[in-house]
Amino acid sequence: MQLKIKFNPLKKSFISLPCHYNEIIQGFIYRHLDSWLANKIHENGFEDPQTKRRLKFFTFSRLIPDEKAYIKDGQIYLQGDITLIISSPINDFIQSFALNLLKSETIKLKNEELTLLSVEVKGVPQYREKIYVKTLSPITVYSTLRNYEGRKKTYYYSPFEKEFEEQLLKNLQRKLRTWSGQTVVSGSIKPYRVSIRNQRIIIYKNTVIKGWDGIFELNLSEELFVMAFEAGLGAKNSLGFGCIDVWRWEKDGK
Repeated sequence: MQLKIKFNPLKKSFISLPCHYNEIIQGFIYRHLDSWLANKIHENGFEDPQTKRRLKFFTFSRLIPDEKAYIKDGQIYLQGDITLIISSPINDFIQSFALNLLKSETIKLKNEELTLLSVEVKGVPQYREKIYVKTLSPITVYSTLRNYEGRKKTYYYSPFEKEFEEQLLKNLQRKLRTWSGQTVVSGSIKPYRVSIRNQRIIIYKNTVIKGWDGIFELNLSEELFVMAFEAGLGAKNSLGFGCIDVWRWEKDGK
């Protein structure tokens, strides 16, 4: 499921946040979950029976202003009503967050106060074998390697490397396996309108993360399709990566 949340700055026509605000949004989400659920997801997550990795199973978009956004002196300024999309296959997560948000008189993002305008609950888009999606937050794909000295090094793949698609599909399969026990191996995820200008550098807790925006072509089974929209594409979803929305159906032909 997906939540579409709309805010409005409380005392002025804009808000100002650090350019790299993923941690602020993540903290905002955890604060508006019931404490038992926030602790369960943050501390434990859901364990993949094969790899023993733990997954959080939620993702969120960047902040999307109705009017405009601009950057100055390390701050991003967002004008007008502001939209945030949050997706998760965990029904308790969606319900808990929505109810706690509706109880709040005002919303705080760091030092900024906002008024809640609306909370809309949406289901997964109708399944199509072939679909074009746009990123609402960058997709990140990486491997942890070791250099000649034996030190760990993170290598981030670009959409123009075959490993990018391979890792995306493995990641979706791991999510599906962890969530439902199902095993689906077929599918493809290709860059459609992606260029070098679409690379994004995000700093999260002093760590540099590289991701990619753009339009991607998905050919997936229905199970992987649902998982892509609800849990996100790629890695680090709960840090604000891999949130997607429909850009165009194949049948539109535009």
